[in-house]
Order: sequence, then C-alpha cells, then structure tokens
Amino acid sequence: MRDLAEKWSVAPDWQSAVIKVPGLVVRAVCGLNQLLVSGDLDAWARASSADGNGVGAFDTAQGDRYAARLARDRLLVVSNSPLAIASGWHIDGFAVTAISAGLQMFEAEGTALDAFIARGTTLDPSQASASAALSFADISAVVYRHDAKLRIHVDRGLAAYLWTWMEIAAGNIAAGSAK
Repeated sequence: MRDLAEKWSVAPDWQSAVIKVPGLVVRAVCGLNQLLVSGDLDAWARASSADGNGVGAFDTAQGDRYAARLARDRLLVVSNSPLAIASGWHIDGFAVTAISAGLQMFEAEGTALDAFIARGTTLDPSQASASAALSFADISAVVYRHDAKLRIHVDRGLAAYLWTWMEIAAGNIAAGSAK
C-alpha cells in the first residue's frame, strides 16, 4: 500500500524552530495557554476578570494575558499561565474550550515585517480591523500584533504547511532586499 504520509511536510521541532533572514525573524511560540471563549463575552469578562473585547487583525495586544476577537461572540484568549476558570458551559451564558493543543502560534518581527505581511494577506497592516480572524497564506488564521511582533495562530494540522510557506516567503524577501 502506498505511503501517503510521504507527500506531507515534516513538522520541525517547534521548541527550536527559527527562520532568520536579514530584516525578519520568525519563530514558533510554545507553552502559552489558549482558550476559545464563545457566547456572552460580557459575562466572560465578569467571571474571569479578563478582557471581553479582544484585539482585531493588526491591532496590538499587550501583557501576559490578552484576547483576540474572532467574531461578535467569540474570543481567543492567550495567557502565560492557566486561567482559573473551568472549561465547558457556564450558566452565565458562555462556553470555554481549552485549545492550546489544537493551535500552533508563530511570532514574526523585524524591519521586513510589512513585506512579510504583504505576502500573506491583501489587508493593510496599518489598518486594524474588528476581527483578528483572516486568511493568511491562503489558510484561516488569527493574526494580531503583540508589542512589536506579529503573532499568527493556525490549526496545528496546518502548521507545517505555514512553516514551509514562511521559509519560502522569508527567502524571497531576503533575495529581494539583496538586489
């Protein structure tokens, strides 16, 4: 029987994966807690003492705990440490799902960041939008800034594809700047 796994990219060791070219560094970010919150976001904010608004695409999140807006009633909450709120349905009208194992996060920074963004999406990186959910490199992603870095969350099953895309994009950016 034919081995269909041979056509898939091998995922790198995410703990040490780094792409470096002049003006751009991309790395995998591991170890952060990621929660999907759905439903009444005001009730979530009251129950968790966390942000109930969230940042949109290319908007800037700050701190050790923040949220990215995915839809009118959905947030991706990211934290350096676990939040003291249970997963599942809450009687206040919201649900919490731990999705750290389902999403891979990447971080990009450098002077060529806008060129990198331009290769990934047609959206203007200087214009924040209401939702951080968008198409990046032709896949669904959550994209926002954290301090001076761009953060990208994708389904873990698409992480190796996105990594390969980022290696090629970074190489093209480096080749373009060498001219």
